[in-house]
Amino acid sequence: MNLNLLNHPEKRISRVLIAITWLLACGTLAPGATSGEPVIGRFNTEKDMLLLHYDCKTDVDDIESAAAAGTILRDQRFKGVRYHAVAGTYGTQGGLYVPANDFFARVFGMRWSDAHNAYEAALNDVSRLAIGAMKDGGAVWIAEGGQSDFSADVLRRVKAALPDADTGQCFHIVQHSDWNEEVTSAEDLAYVKANAAYHRIPDGNAPGNGTPCFRTESSAGLDEIQKEELTAIWKEAVAISNRFNGTSDRYLNEAIKSGGLDFSDTVEVCWIFGYSSLADAPEFFREFGR
Repeated sequence: MNLNLLNHPEKRISRVLIAITWLLACGTLAPGATSGEPVIGRFNTEKDMLLLHYDCKTDVDDIESAAAAGTILRDQRFKGVRYHAVAGTYGTQGGLYVPANDFFARVFGMRWSDAHNAYEAALNDVSRLAIGAMKDGGAVWIAEGGQSDFSADVLRRVKAALPDADTGQCFHIVQHSDWNEEVTSAEDLAYVKANAAYHRIPDGNAPGNGTPCFRTESSAGLDEIQKEELTAIWKEAVAISNRFNGTSDRYLNEAIKSGGLDFSDTVEVCWIFGYSSLADAPEFFREFGR
């Protein structure tokens, strides 16, 4: 015990208040912190909200990324995570959408919204969840599996509802792709960077850069899955990917064309939960598929 603090109660109170403020800010702790709080990586399972945004236009990698997120969330370690997925969060890119509503319902149950066919309804759903989490003292974490246009609209709703909230600390957007930024509208990209905690992490399509490489030329790793439900989900994800890959001028994903996998948009989820040290797809399935 520091006896000097006992002799200066005002210093002791000041330091305690600083510590409490730091711990409670946005309901999160620093990665690897130890506490009675149920923290996974950067995410507090009692307070925070995870939003999984997928553009599904025109690359089929979003389908396999949704399967990968569903794989993580079915692991018992994540049973307390509050989450919601959104399909159709695309930006300014052209090309056709990859429809997979039944698949999203299979993976996420009732915890997903269709921004492609019902943008305002999806925006209402997600904004309500984000505002609720922040009112509870939690943070919002968006794993950006596409562009940030939809996220910008959610953030605008949050700031209108909670004008005193420090969204620069409590509203997190995690992005991994140059291309995703390039086809986000310039206004929306500038808005989220100015008004949210914007985390740009290394690309999940390449190895050895600080995040896992979840784009592979083979399906190695799928044989690591030992759960029947996950096997069925991945079988459907691969089938949808093969069906729409490169069709009607959609983007041709060469990894998937060669019989491989691409769930590169899952690196944001791994970063949020503290699993960026995973190397590749086989390690991912060994970690979460058993």
